[in-house]
Formats: sequence, structure tokens, C-alpha cells
Amino acid sequence: MNQEWMADARCRELSPELFFPTNSTGVAAARRVCAACDVATACLEFALAEHLEHGIWGGTSERERRRILRTRRAQGTSWRDAERNDRQVAPPLAALAGLTAGSP
Repeated sequence: MNQEWMADARCRELSPELFFPTNSTGVAAARRVCAACDVATACLEFALAEHLEHGIWGGTSERERRRILRTRRAQGTSWRDAERNDRQVAPPLAALAGLTAGSP
């Protein structure tokens, strides 16, 4: 899978510890970064394709990624087809981060 997106990731300049939180406050902080990232979808797809089990990737937790994968398997959807279906399968990144329209 192409990893060129990593060069544009907003998290690139931040501490990796931020994306491996130990509590809900840490999860929210990581999701805020992901919600403002231009490559969050590519990041999520990377995590799904590589079956990454730990950390926040593309604004999603381990549990959320497992749910996305289960749903895709049930629908017979490959990761290549995923972008068309993600709006239905995965909650929007802004919603995961607790952001609403007009919030920073």
C-alpha cells in the first residue's frame, strides 16, 4: 500500500505518545489532530489494510477499526472500495473528535 500520504500527515511533527493514549482525554486529543488532517482517510485505510491493533489511526480507535472491518467483511467490501462506503460505515472524523460545524 502506498505510504506517500505519511509525508503530509498532521501528526508527523507531534509526539507518537499522543496517538497511543491511555484514557478518554488522550483519545479526544488525538482525534482532534486527526479531524484537522488532510490525509486522515489514507491513514485510516492504512491502519485497516495493515490490521493495526493499537493507537489512534485516521481518527479511529482499535474498537472502531474492528467494527469497520467487520462491516466491510459482511458487505464484501475491499479497502479499495472503502472510500465510497466509509461515510456509512465509519463515523465522520469530526464527529469522532467531538467537533461540530464551526468549532476549531
